[in-house]
Amino acid sequence: MNLSVGIVGLPNAGKSTLFNALLKKQVAFAANYPFATIEPNVGVVPVPDDRLDKLAAITKEEEKLEKLPPLRPATVEFVDIAGLVKGASEGEGLGNKFLAHIREVNIICNVLRFFPDSNIVHTEGGVDAERDRAIVETELVLADLQTLAKQQEPKMNATKEDRARYELVQTLKVAMDGGKRALEVLTSPEDQELIRPLQLLTMKPIVYVGNVSEAQLGNPPQTNLSPIVYICAQTESELAIMTPDEQKDYLASLGVVSSGLDLLIRTAYETLGLVSFLTTGELESRAWTIERGMKAPAAAGVIHTDFEKKFIKADVVAFADFVSLGGWKKAREAGKARSEGKEYVMQDGDVVEFKIGS
Repeated sequence: MNLSVGIVGLPNAGKSTLFNALLKKQVAFAANYPFATIEPNVGVVPVPDDRLDKLAAITKEEEKLEKLPPLRPATVEFVDIAGLVKGASEGEGLGNKFLAHIREVNIICNVLRFFPDSNIVHTEGGVDAERDRAIVETELVLADLQTLAKQQEPKMNATKEDRARYELVQTLKVAMDGGKRALEVLTSPEDQELIRPLQLLTMKPIVYVGNVSEAQLGNPPQTNLSPIVYICAQTESELAIMTPDEQKDYLASLGVVSSGLDLLIRTAYETLGLVSFLTTGELESRAWTIERGMKAPAAAGVIHTDFEKKFIKADVVAFADFVSLGGWKKAREAGKARSEGKEYVMQDGDVVEFKIGS
């Protein structure tokens, strides 16, 4: 499955600078004025996963290959969405574009400015992250209230689902008039699935990115926002041109251990409840993204839709056992390779070979 992260925030919060740094290339036009990003810029970034290097090395040895099999990490799609202003829900600024593009992503990354810089203008005045957060999320709530207001009462011959959905709409109207997000109101999976056709913006999870200065990075400002990742977008730009060893030394000098990209992806995965299972062989060593709790046949379907229909069983080895024992053959000899059926719930880091019927 694809993970799509929409980077949003007020103009000049540092969205495009962060986007450029995360993608390790200048693909967004980062300029010092509002609306520099007119159309959403999209880029696919590999998820850092050092498990793949170990799998590839073991496969090379076990299969007696001349070179390492290609690495195929899981990926994240980052979407740099145009900045919004107050009134976006009414079409102010680039509001309509903003709201349309945000419907397409899985999770919202709300970039909040914490860094002081008199040379970079702020459309709302001085630096105030909580105010900026409220502006963005209020516009999302207002846009959803417009969607809810358009819903008509079901007719006499309406389905049970239509009637239940309309009841949820009435509940949401009251709660969202009070400033709540839909995701705060509808907590059961059944209600969330029922309201899904309305594509409410505030049903999407939010991860906050605190854009700080390099001086603030080791000791970021205190906030009650959660989950939040602190990133210095300018530092990420500098990291992009360094070697891996140089990156580690540089991060250590700043008092941090991971790059902003690693932290953001990890937090997005945790927020969405995602994990990765692994496959390895002569053709590739690969990580596949699935939802936590997914059963083996559905996971096989992530590789190819036919695999779910023709699923027979899954041979599974925990990653730690696979590495310590040195591959499939020795894992089977040691009794660490398990044969799992249709009810097996996949675990993060499972190394898997699916058995598929004809």
